[in-house]
Amino acid sequence: MSMTKTVCAPQCNSRCFGTSPRDCCHIECAAGCKGPQDVDCFACRHFNDSGACVPQCPRALIYNKQTFQMETNPNAKYQYGSICVSQCPTHFVVDGSSCVSACPSDKMEVEKEGQRKCELCSGLCPKVCEGTGAEDRQTVDSSNINSFINCTKIQGSLHFLVTGIMGDDFRNIPPLDAKKLEVFRTVREITDFLNVQSWPKELNDLSVFSSLTTIQGRTHFSLTVMRVPTLTSLGLHSLKEISDGSMYISLNSNLCYHHTVNWTKLFRGRRHIKLRIHYCVVCFAEGHVCDPLCSDAGCWGPGPEQCLSCRNYSRDGTCVHSCNFYNGAPREFAGPDGECTACHPECKTQSGKVTCTGLGSDDCVACASFQDGPFCMSSCPTGINDGQKGLIFKYPDRKGHCQPCHHNCTQGCIGPGLMDCLETARLAVSRLVFPPAGEHKYTAICIAVNCKSKSQIIPLL
Repeated sequence: MSMTKTVCAPQCNSRCFGTSPRDCCHIECAAGCKGPQDVDCFACRHFNDSGACVPQCPRALIYNKQTFQMETNPNAKYQYGSICVSQCPTHFVVDGSSCVSACPSDKMEVEKEGQRKCELCSGLCPKVCEGTGAEDRQTVDSSNINSFINCTKIQGSLHFLVTGIMGDDFRNIPPLDAKKLEVFRTVREITDFLNVQSWPKELNDLSVFSSLTTIQGRTHFSLTVMRVPTLTSLGLHSLKEISDGSMYISLNSNLCYHHTVNWTKLFRGRRHIKLRIHYCVVCFAEGHVCDPLCSDAGCWGPGPEQCLSCRNYSRDGTCVHSCNFYNGAPREFAGPDGECTACHPECKTQSGKVTCTGLGSDDCVACASFQDGPFCMSSCPTGINDGQKGLIFKYPDRKGHCQPCHHNCTQGCIGPGLMDCLETARLAVSRLVFPPAGEHKYTAICIAVNCKSKSQIIPLL
């Protein structure tokens, strides 16, 4: 390259295309240029956006100065190597602002609006596993239990038979360790049915299926629990739907609480449902009844966390007398379903009155730190793209309200004026007097931190 910094004017922080102070390359140029603009670079320092060198590709979200919120950018582009592209290549997926060949382990691939994207998983990422019932896989046992690790959906059924729980000498399969059944805590859905005809004597409920929300019941049955004398309750407190199939619960001599459940509200299918529930006549006499915090809808077992619904309020699946409206930490509000939900962390805790009325940072009664429009913030917006003229910078005033910086500030500010800008290489505005011929005086801007010679001065026109 013929044009290098060795022949550039001192005012040029990077390369140049001539010796004049006005011949500096754009700051986003990496290896010289043929002109001063970002489209004149021979190579880009960061990214190439349709021929222009830019510090970052147009973001997916931009700041709306009217609503004080981040909104979808219709002109968003994605990083594909060092190139900004409006769509990722067909064999890539969108992950944030980049094109990637595969999603990270904590994200799953989804398709939205005709585009494949990586979306953060809620808890474990979905994992479909084969169920039991086949000739070589008739029951859950010690030989196949590890195949259910981290499964969220069972394709088929789950059978728990005596040959699986107690072991099968004929097939040389040892008894199943009850602790191994903990693997089923991640299961949320079973497409066929759950068949329990044997269970470890150490366990008195089916709470290893505490995350199970749906049993589809695609064949004749959906749920069977038979001849398990050690069960005292079902413990299926997350179960919300039985799509189809008959249910049979019988000959469980110590099982209680199941008779309080309104099973018909769980069924969604058109098939005629046969409810054959053996009622434990001594349950009530022995005090095996639902917790007082449960509603009349019934319960899956003892305690306020086993209620089908709550009489008052609930917090994280457990029924409670009240939410932390006026005391306790964190402060809460109650949603339409009576669920106690924590206020936004940027809400300022109030004494003797509610701290918030909803989930958002605009639902706070007062802000703990700063406020941008109606929203409570941990800091004022800094360097956020508005999709128009560039980056938005704001500073907090004495009341903690975020106010816009001067439009010439590029690194933030501490006040509204030009002199309040925070620059990486701060422009020191000075009134300097140099007496050239004719005793002419002029105002100048010093490009360096300290002006030591006239060569570093650019006269203001």
